[in-house]
Amino acid sequence: MQINSTTTQLRFNDIIGSWKARWGINRMNYKVDPGVYSVGAPDKESPVLVTANYKLTFDSLRKELKGLDVWILVIDTKGINVWCAAGKGTFDTEEIVGRIGKMGLAEIVSHRIIVLPQLGAPGVSAHELTKRTGFRVIYGPVRAKDIKEFLRAGMKATTEMREVRFGFVDRLVLTPMELVGSIKTSVAIFAVMFLLNLIAAKPFGVVDLYAFVGTVIAGSVITPILLPWIPGRAFAWKGWLMGMIWVVTVIILNGWPISATFGTIRGIGYLLALPAVSAFIAMNFTGSSTYTSPTGVLKEMKFALPLMVISAGAGIIALLISLFI
Repeated sequence: MQINSTTTQLRFNDIIGSWKARWGINRMNYKVDPGVYSVGAPDKESPVLVTANYKLTFDSLRKELKGLDVWILVIDTKGINVWCAAGKGTFDTEEIVGRIGKMGLAEIVSHRIIVLPQLGAPGVSAHELTKRTGFRVIYGPVRAKDIKEFLRAGMKATTEMREVRFGFVDRLVLTPMELVGSIKTSVAIFAVMFLLNLIAAKPFGVVDLYAFVGTVIAGSVITPILLPWIPGRAFAWKGWLMGMIWVVTVIILNGWPISATFGTIRGIGYLLALPAVSAFIAMNFTGSSTYTSPTGVLKEMKFALPLMVISAGAGIIALLISLFI
């Protein structure tokens, strides 16, 4: 049985690592080893906080524990945060039960209480965990910044601590990850556009470039930021609407259908293809949002994906035709 020690102070490398993870750089390997970590000088009576081994999650918790003496039980969620791991089945009863036994938690503390993050509740059967380990589960607050007050109040959470919020800043910090994912695909699309330009009678130009880039931004940045204010419920619809507004704006600014720069067929192609691209990108944000459930995501994908494929396919055909007429 090995106990690791950690501090509440984030170092420069932690801050840089967090920034890189936000931008999707080495994100899937940004994790800490599962096990028991001590903060301060905990003893057998000190509380036990359970968290994921995604380092961004681990750091978000430990930096809020200044002045406290606690144990942190880090379980193996495959480097995924608590919210997503609960949905994917890696923050679950089986893993917590196994980690409690493997680390000999019953020998480290004399009490039989563990504090789980509230966002991990969907993946855990509290009564089954207690039955198999003897440890009673108490769910902590939604946000790590409230953990100190929660512990000082005798592990009692206020209504505000239980409220799941997904405000402007929460959405904004997630957009780099969405944007980077879209850029990777965009590079391949740009390569195809370049090759087609070598043989096209009417090659793609600057207008086509910023039309596509704006579509990517509409789906990966604008839609998440404006999420609560965009009409409708489905993410795909919200992304499609933002994409359509952008494409119509581009077409109008370039004089379609009169302008030779933006021909009729190409304009139709963009009306069909680009909003579908924006819709697909926006739909990916469901995995980062607290607005949806796994069943809701599957239902939306089942309905929206075929429409996106049909619309994008027809649009691509129109765009290809526009290259040679």
